[in-house]
Formats: sequence, C-alpha cells, structure tokens
Amino acid sequence: MSPFFVVSLLLGLIFGQTASLCAPSEYTIHVEKRECAYCLAINTTICAGFCMTRDSNGKKLLLKSALSQNVCTYKEMLYRTVLIPGCPHHTIPYYSYPVALSCKCGKCNTDYSDCVRERLRTNYCTKPQKLCNL
Repeated sequence: MSPFFVVSLLLGLIFGQTASLCAPSEYTIHVEKRECAYCLAINTTICAGFCMTRDSNGKKLLLKSALSQNVCTYKEMLYRTVLIPGCPHHTIPYYSYPVALSCKCGKCNTDYSDCVRERLRTNYCTKPQKLCNL
C-alpha cells in the first residue's frame, strides 16, 4: 500500500466524526387526542442528520468493534409538557415531548428514541389546529 493511502485511511478514521452532519433541527409535531377539540402544532428541535458509519463486506474478518452503525441521536435533551386545548375534564390534557439541546452520533437508545423508521407516517392534524411556540 502506498503511504498516501495509509495516511488518508488513518485520517478518515480519526476525523470521521467531524465529517458527520448531526445537529438539532427544527421540527413541528402535530398532537391530537380523540376526546379533545383541537390539534396542537408544537415547534421543537429534534436530532437529525448524517453520521459516518463503517460497514464492511468482509464482516466475518473484522472485529465487531471495527464495525459501527451510528445514528444521529440526543446528547442532551429536556422534556417539555404542553396542555392540549379543548379537552373534557375526564381526559388528561397534557402531552410531553423531547427537545434536543445537543446531538451526537452514537448507538440508538431505545429508552428515549424510536430506532425504527416507519414507512408511512403522517404528521398532520385532522381537527382544528392551534400553534404552540415554546
């Protein structure tokens, strides 16, 4: 192997995380409950972007630590709670959602993230909409 190739490979492995484009991104969540009169549009931030991954065709020849499937996930977050308007007294009118403060490339933690991407997911209101800017 040429020295240029070896140096390029090492630099790519060392600085791979810096090439990742994982950051908090603005996102609107639409929340509604069957019993409530309104849908709530919540502006928040989520973690989104590209993370460098290494996956080889020769998986059986490499150690598992040499392979990585990183996702853009929360580094720091907080939860906020909002009141959904137009709910009857017998209904719990609160909804809590995460707000990304900072993000990182890492393993998906199923304790607070949905690690499976759904094929078809609608993000719209079927009831009159109220906007919630927090």
